[in-house]
Amino acid sequence: MATSFVIRSSFSPSILRSGAASSPPRSPASMCLRRRDSWEDTPVRTLLIDNYDSYTYNIFQALSVVNRVPPVVVRNDEWTWEYARYCLYDEKAFDNIVISPGPGSPTCSVDIGICPQILLECKDVPVLGVCLGHQALGFVHGARIVHAPEPVHGRLSEIEHTGCCLFSNIPSGRRSGFRVVRYHSLIIDPESLPSELIPTAWTSSLATLSFLEAQESCMKHHPLHSPDFASAVMEGLELSRHATLEDCKCSKILMGVMHHTWPHYGLQFHPESVATSHGRQIFQNFKKITVDYGLRSSQHYGRKVHACGKSRLFQVFHPSLSAKEPNNGKPLNDNLMDFKSPLSGNSIDDLNKGDKKHLRLEWKKINCLLNQVGGPENIFCKLFGDKCGKDAFWLDSSSTDQKRARFSFMGGKGGPMWKQITFRLSDKSTKTAKAGGCLSIQDCYGAVKKWFLKDGFFDFLDKELQSFQYDKEDYAGLPFDFCGGYIGFIGYNLKVECGASSNSHQSTTPDACLFFADNLIVIDHHNGDVYVLSIHDEHHLDSKRGAKSWLVETERRLLKLTTKATEPPNKPKLPTRSSCQHEANFVVDKSRHQYIKDVQKCLEFIRDGESYELCLTTQMRKKVHNINSLNLYLKLRDRNPAPYAAWLNFTQEDLCICCSSPERFLQLDGHGTLEAKPIKGTIARGRTPEEDEILKLQLQYSEKDQAENLMIVDLLRNDIGRVCEPGSVHVPSLMELQSYATVHTLVSTIQGKRKSDITPVQCVKAAFPGGSMTGAPKLRSMELLDSLESCSRGVYSGCIGFFSYNQTFDLNIVIRTIVIHKGEASIGAGGAIVALSNPEDEHAEMMLKAKAPTNVVQEFINELDFHEEISR
Repeated sequence: MATSFVIRSSFSPSILRSGAASSPPRSPASMCLRRRDSWEDTPVRTLLIDNYDSYTYNIFQALSVVNRVPPVVVRNDEWTWEYARYCLYDEKAFDNIVISPGPGSPTCSVDIGICPQILLECKDVPVLGVCLGHQALGFVHGARIVHAPEPVHGRLSEIEHTGCCLFSNIPSGRRSGFRVVRYHSLIIDPESLPSELIPTAWTSSLATLSFLEAQESCMKHHPLHSPDFASAVMEGLELSRHATLEDCKCSKILMGVMHHTWPHYGLQFHPESVATSHGRQIFQNFKKITVDYGLRSSQHYGRKVHACGKSRLFQVFHPSLSAKEPNNGKPLNDNLMDFKSPLSGNSIDDLNKGDKKHLRLEWKKINCLLNQVGGPENIFCKLFGDKCGKDAFWLDSSSTDQKRARFSFMGGKGGPMWKQITFRLSDKSTKTAKAGGCLSIQDCYGAVKKWFLKDGFFDFLDKELQSFQYDKEDYAGLPFDFCGGYIGFIGYNLKVECGASSNSHQSTTPDACLFFADNLIVIDHHNGDVYVLSIHDEHHLDSKRGAKSWLVETERRLLKLTTKATEPPNKPKLPTRSSCQHEANFVVDKSRHQYIKDVQKCLEFIRDGESYELCLTTQMRKKVHNINSLNLYLKLRDRNPAPYAAWLNFTQEDLCICCSSPERFLQLDGHGTLEAKPIKGTIARGRTPEEDEILKLQLQYSEKDQAENLMIVDLLRNDIGRVCEPGSVHVPSLMELQSYATVHTLVSTIQGKRKSDITPVQCVKAAFPGGSMTGAPKLRSMELLDSLESCSRGVYSGCIGFFSYNQTFDLNIVIRTIVIHKGEASIGAGGAIVALSNPEDEHAEMMLKAKAPTNVVQEFINELDFHEEISR
């Protein structure tokens, strides 16, 4: 299996000794005795076995806080059992072991790696198995693994328990407040439990709760509450009480076991989930079990609880620990690639030179100009709309709700530092993740050079951004983060550089395409201010003069617009029928019948424990030939305004992107805060205010939509938890309802503090592609989706945004987007398939999400036809 970019295996037991050597040697037993009354302060070292799950780093974050030292994370096939045993017994490097959740079944050796040996051989090491780890504990001791009465993912259950030490200080039973999140399709058959294993916890019934129900929310508190209103809301919901009364009478679901003599424990539910109550207490209890056991075993078996120094071993990621490979880039020659730019002397070193580029920023603020010049559309069309916006960009907060987005960034082909970079993965990416790809760079003079990058695009972008030096004083007075740098898109297929094993399909569009923007205009939609920015290399005096000249000239052109604010924007002329042919309707890649069959196949995968959630998608296409994409985008932003909209025109690639995304993928701000804002749960707007209000509540109280959202929130917590300071990941907003022009959505916010030794590009790699477009567990889900989807997603499902030279970035999720490439318009759409999904409803939701952009294209073409008729 492919491994993640996070460094886990740079482990040396000697580091443990050096980490603990800063203080005088002392007996571990005496240490435990002195700390008997304050066991919480005792550092405990955990070996965390990752079963290729997307929630492992939520456990990592929790244990880092509870244990006072981060765990060491190792994939289940990353160490041999012999090496694991050496670390555990010869070096006594770890005090306990946690086995993570994961896809699949413990009956499949590929799914659980070295976990069986750990569970059978480590008799005197405390072990906690979660979900798959729990099932593995049962399986290795002879219990049967069977399908649960129904798959339960992202839903909650009330728990009753025996009061064993793992559940110390935790209430038990119905209405006790102990509610847990479940992500599983398989269970240990309680009838098959061997005598070695003791049941410790069960669900209070087979009924499950949604998150809102678990929070004891009640619709009677809604201001529009009335019996008729509540009835209308409930009619639209599919209440998920799949357990029958007879089911509840005859059985409950086993949720916990423990070994009768060894310190081994299993939990079927997920204590690390954001919606599980008392999850932190469970990890604290496991720590206390470990400390108490360490006291006893240090007296009898020579085991110890380690004091903790600041060891590099326990950093989640440390670039200095990466194995350095020799120079991996070399120029392609003319026989390999058909282009005319000379390549003599070019090498990968030319891309990432050792000399740092010292960038300086010049900027000018024009107060309250926006309304005086007719708005952002007029500015863009007048300054960058010539030749249909050739090589122009516009990150457009066309929905100017200040809670969502405040600034827009726009520009075109700029000064001497301007360039366009285009990356295409090797065709070997369909077989292996280590395929590399071709990088093309066009400079401001039109010259093109190409390289083959063995280590891929993200490695290049990381080194490029790290080559910039800058002075914070240059942008200290600016209220936004993007001050110049790279702006463009990263396609979905670059998942192979972020842990995915391969791509099943090659993209017809480039896999990444970005401009380096040295000149740009920024619009503050809050205050109406307009900023003009230009960056230059401090070591080039002509560059500085050029930057100042561009500021003066652009300010002049902007102020000139104030005298023409009442004129319509300078939109390019509409093309005639003869130059803009089109097909009658969009053609969906998959028929309704086939899409429904694919949904059913997803449900089978979920039923068998292969995934918790699968974000299935398809594409619809229409020939539009040389349609005016800028005018099309202006119509899209009018019909479907969105906070993370964008228009990008890569003229050389015959590629234009008209994006009306409402979803932020990931942002890193100037304070080091990482933020993700996934959307899961969508419903159409109502035709009347009353119907609209009913539909809002149907969405909010839909158990299926809440389950979708919760699964992706936990996934994003995991992803950013890989690169954030321990204990810093939190969820300020969970399932907030947001309304747009055509739909209501459920949006959550996850934040964390970036670790100081993590670069911006490493943050993106930790989370790409966005979990809301893959499902969970992410790696296994992407493999399953590749087997179902008939073509590459291309730009769709990737991200659009900026990487600023000052080490900040802001990226969206590419949804609600029209991609125009070589005369064809394509629109991707899909939805999250969960155990509660109805195949016909999933097809309808997919079509709903595509409705706004497809309608815009059709309306735009109809207008062309109308103008053609009246011109005759």
